[in-house]
Amino acid sequence: MARRPVSKELWRQLQPLIPAFVPSAKGGARKLAVSDEAALNGILFVLQTGIPWEDLPQSLGYGSGMTCWRRLRDWNAAGVWEQLPQAMLTRLREHDQIDWSRASIDGSSVPKPPGGRETSPNPTDRGKLDSKRHIVVDARGIPLVILVSGANRHDSKMFERCVDAIPAVAGLSGRPRKRPAKLHADKDYDFKRCRTHLRQRSIIGRIARQGVESSQRLGKHRWVVERTHSWFAGFGKLRIRFERRLDIHEALLKLAAAIICARFVDRLC
Repeated sequence: MARRPVSKELWRQLQPLIPAFVPSAKGGARKLAVSDEAALNGILFVLQTGIPWEDLPQSLGYGSGMTCWRRLRDWNAAGVWEQLPQAMLTRLREHDQIDWSRASIDGSSVPKPPGGRETSPNPTDRGKLDSKRHIVVDARGIPLVILVSGANRHDSKMFERCVDAIPAVAGLSGRPRKRPAKLHADKDYDFKRCRTHLRQRSIIGRIARQGVESSQRLGKHRWVVERTHSWFAGFGKLRIRFERRLDIHEALLKLAAAIICARFVDRLC
């Protein structure tokens, strides 16, 4: 039942971001009953398996599921999950492993959320309440951007936000890199405003045109974004959106993005 523990590289990047423990002034615990590394392994176990937090086995030594959930929540409030993917991207760029020659964008529905922010009836699935995950990846499938919206929001409506959310990644000499040379997208983004948005940012648009490219053809370069979606869906807690709270769901998505980046880093070590 055990899952692979946190990789050394991921923990190396995460540890400096974790805020120091401050004992309660009201006479509470003087130290953490569960170490940060153990709590992270508990979070990873739930993320990978998709089990409810309260079902985390105590025998694993990761503490209770709610202890891990609270640690996830507190670290999110401290900005840890916002910084971790950026740290992993920087680590990759130090080895010149981010391929900026082309990027791809796509959205994917996430079924059966229990409600909460950024959920809405899915017009393609009999009005069932769904959420949607929007990602931008580099030419190798490394996630650069991940955003969440309701399922009834058209992919093109998130286009500008996704493009502008691509982070500036340092790690090599010179200015941090922020913009890919080209951006590939399917026919859902075949709108003049999308092409104009790219042109204003000196990004070459490679957007499939409606009525020209077959809907059965995935595309020579766009397949990598579909593969990255499948990587996210490989995490049990993300295959279906179980979390009602948007901040917790986004925290898990960012942790998953950091794990995907860490897999690329581990190949270099």
